[in-house]
Amino acid sequence: MNDWNPALYRRFEAERTRPAAELLARVPELPSTAANAAPLVVDLGCGPGNSTELLAARYPQARLLGLDSSAAMLQAARERLPRARFELGDIARWTPGAPPDLIFANAALQWVPDHERLLPRLMGLLAPGGVLAVQVPDNLDEPSHRLMRETAAAGPWAARIGDPGAVRAPRLPVGRLYDLLAPRAASVDLWHTIYQHPMPSPRAIVDWLRGTGLRPFLDPLPDAEQAAFVADYEARIAAAYPPRADGQRLLAFPRLFYVARRGA
Repeated sequence: MNDWNPALYRRFEAERTRPAAELLARVPELPSTAANAAPLVVDLGCGPGNSTELLAARYPQARLLGLDSSAAMLQAARERLPRARFELGDIARWTPGAPPDLIFANAALQWVPDHERLLPRLMGLLAPGGVLAVQVPDNLDEPSHRLMRETAAAGPWAARIGDPGAVRAPRLPVGRLYDLLAPRAASVDLWHTIYQHPMPSPRAIVDWLRGTGLRPFLDPLPDAEQAAFVADYEARIAAAYPPRADGQRLLAFPRLFYVARRGA
């Protein structure tokens, strides 16, 4: 897959950062801060550093580490937050040098396979009393993502893209998530939020998704086919998201949150 585009991602930074702020608001006190020590706080899939910046404000004395698989995103994060440490790495294989007090993952784990193994492993990496805080988009059944798959399967690009249902890690049911976390946790907090984002046009919705969910569909295609795919997809988006009374289009964006504290 081609590298991420920080500038495109940041076009909707306020909307992308809001779930991170709401996730962080539900994180309880960390064991190191309770003991007046500097906590180790890790931002998995840190992107351009917008979520890491929230963590730095909440934990000004923390040892901050941001991890991402994109060199371009890490460069943007380093420029934004020079005091934090940022590393190139794969969440599925990452192992910290010391047990973190907080592992924070905002809109990142949906790209990582095999949550049946991943979540217990992340819980096991935490310090006693440490916290795993996760937010993932839960929009695979929304028109925005259903139409990606339909466009991928219907056009001349279908063979290049392959199975359109395999571009993102399958979701686990909420009950299964709880069952994975609860035996390893002193407490588990799970909730859903559906954001309703007013968007000025179908193209704005497409531009939002070009920075994230559309990437696995577009990356295998040459430029001409990318343009044709986007045009087909945008026409479908225009029909699925009609203008409201003020001309805006409402983009529904469900997200799943969970915060689990490891037992002491």
